[in-house]
Amino acid sequence: MFWNLENFFDNRADSTSLSEEEFSSFGARHWSRKKFQTKCQAVAKGILWSASRQGGLPDVIGLAEVENAFVLRRLLQSTALRKLDYRIVHFESPDPRGIDVALLYRASRLQKADEKPCHLYNPDSTVMATRDILLFIGRTGGEKTAFLVNHHPSKYGGAAVSEPRREAAVRRLKALADSLRAVGIPRIVAMGDFNDTPDNPLYRLLEPTLTNLAEPLFKKGMGTIKYEGVWELIDMFFVGGDCSAAMEILRIPFLQTPDGSHAGTKPLRTYSGPRYLGGVSDHCPIWLTLSF
Repeated sequence: MFWNLENFFDNRADSTSLSEEEFSSFGARHWSRKKFQTKCQAVAKGILWSASRQGGLPDVIGLAEVENAFVLRRLLQSTALRKLDYRIVHFESPDPRGIDVALLYRASRLQKADEKPCHLYNPDSTVMATRDILLFIGRTGGEKTAFLVNHHPSKYGGAAVSEPRREAAVRRLKALADSLRAVGIPRIVAMGDFNDTPDNPLYRLLEPTLTNLAEPLFKKGMGTIKYEGVWELIDMFFVGGDCSAAMEILRIPFLQTPDGSHAGTKPLRTYSGPRYLGGVSDHCPIWLTLSF
């Protein structure tokens, strides 16, 4: 499972991130302990609803827009997830907003073989001020699977600024996937918020190592976020190696809300501008069924 949790910040004023003035008890959004805990409970409920619908708990959960390991510990320790055996993989990234990617895995289903952050680089070989790609390698039944959690740079700032950054992210992902294949990892799963749709020619760079499972859904007009009444598909799974796989978009009923300006529903966010709504994210989670 992958889910962008949209500004999953704690309420403590103890960070130097650019978003700290907003997401603290005394910040502009009055992000209180109660609101933070409400979000933790809603995320946990969404994961458990997904497990019920899909016939079992996800063995791996990739997450985006989490502030730190503290929010992940609270998610696992203060909700119904505390009864389960999820373990945390998280590294602080150089992102100026203070948001990172992370991964949860079930210790009863996967044994950790390796984990590390993989920086993105500017053309001058300096580390890019954005989210790292998180690499986790799990072992089950003697076989290894590599998971790469992504949150690529957005289109903010216009094409001249953003396109080279997003191309660098795709090329870094390609290099990582090729390296994993070269050392004999039989299966690779890349997941994340790619901040672009599957028709971007950039993703052809990932072939033939990785196949984009979002393309068939994109061609059907399906999406994970809704912008001006239109669903857009920017959260995706790519897979490579000895496996068969299928991707789904999950519409969690209690985390959807009527779209007041357009037909249908849209994801229920935590905030709409300054107004607190009590939801989780403007993204729907995605689900991967992997067989090997």
